[in-house]
Amino acid sequence: MADLQQDGEIRDEWGGIDAAYAEKVTAALASSDAKAARALTRDLHAADLADLIQTLDQSDRVALIAALGRNFDVEALAELDETVRDELMEVLPNEVIASAIKKLDTDDALYLIEDLDESEQQDILAKVPKQDRAALSRALDYPENTAGRLMQTEFVAVAQFWTVGKTIDHIRGEKGIPDDFVEVYAVDPAYQLKGTVPLARLLRSPRERKIEDVMDEEHTVFKVTDEQSEVAYKFDQYNLVSAAVVDEAGRLVGSLMVDDIVDVIKEEAEGDLLHLGGVAAQESISDTVVTITRSRFTWLLINLATAVLASWVISLFDGTIQKMVALAVLMPIVASQGGNAATQTMTVVVRALATRNLGPSNAVRVTYREVAVGLINGFIFAILIGTFAWWWFGAESLGVIIGAAMIINLVAGALGGILIPIIIDYFGIDPAVASGAFVTTVTDVVGFLAFLGLASIWLVK
Repeated sequence: MADLQQDGEIRDEWGGIDAAYAEKVTAALASSDAKAARALTRDLHAADLADLIQTLDQSDRVALIAALGRNFDVEALAELDETVRDELMEVLPNEVIASAIKKLDTDDALYLIEDLDESEQQDILAKVPKQDRAALSRALDYPENTAGRLMQTEFVAVAQFWTVGKTIDHIRGEKGIPDDFVEVYAVDPAYQLKGTVPLARLLRSPRERKIEDVMDEEHTVFKVTDEQSEVAYKFDQYNLVSAAVVDEAGRLVGSLMVDDIVDVIKEEAEGDLLHLGGVAAQESISDTVVTITRSRFTWLLINLATAVLASWVISLFDGTIQKMVALAVLMPIVASQGGNAATQTMTVVVRALATRNLGPSNAVRVTYREVAVGLINGFIFAILIGTFAWWWFGAESLGVIIGAAMIINLVAGALGGILIPIIIDYFGIDPAVASGAFVTTVTDVVGFLAFLGLASIWLVK
């Protein structure tokens, strides 16, 4: 199997699961050859195994997990897309899920069961050790998308008056120590966090020194109720690798690791990208036709309404268009160019708002910059399209009109692309969700009004 991985036969040239490899696994499952299935997947990394599971049909997913038995790497379940995870959680026996939870960190275990019905959650939790059950039950009480849901309850905490040597001996001898950690937390008898000691510093310090002498008192701490977007921002802003989580009373209850925050940052970025396209953030390639149709319908309906508005604006100039057919040929160019320019601005602005690089302190400066860009591009494209229209239809005045309309619409697109997301964000609405339809409407309406309005005044008597 190692040779198979080294030869790149598991992944194709695009980075996906190789079709031929997936077919071998499917064939082994179809013939109930568990030994062959284990041989093909035995040495897979959890992430690769998760991708393979997502490639298979639902019945084969369950069959593969059953064939692997004790050899199944349960961490693969935590790597699955939500849609595939939910489908598997519905068909896998609760005993199998409970067995997986016993081997996972709290945050990964919580990911598996957080969307199950409460009755199923309780049935599964009843099958796990009391300590794990208490930690998971407590985490489920925290709101979704908060630090309490992301944290793992496995961490290393010692009294601040302990010595470095005693702490190291404790880490070596204690069975409940997590597999991966990068800092030790110093607490008082009430479990109030007093400081942190990076593991590297702990190992380099003399054994007789006390923890309180080597710990950092200044550190970033999160509350269990902090939003995951806030957590991700601070991890990125301050280059954190790990951070403590405390409850409302200030007691240390968990730890956040950067690998979990990377998932949040990826999720937030993907969500913004999908929202800009009018797609629900939860949509994935594994969703069903019905689910995808339902999630996309709302914004398609809103886009239809805005398109009707733009068509109504055109109808106001139907007499003008009838007198000069060239207007009907050229007016989509103005709207389209303005829409593309606005989308460019909006994409940059939405991302800047998400990363907190745009705010009251620089909003005016950035607005002026975008308007300047729109004005410069407007003049350049006005010359290009004006000359083209003059050459095509032999009307100098028509070239001037479409050039003027191009300048107006590119400036309007720049203003709409920055002001609409800022206004939407001010009212507490995700600008990635709502900006697209409104920005497009602005450029369509302004573009048609500018072009057809100028034409009705200048050309059509």
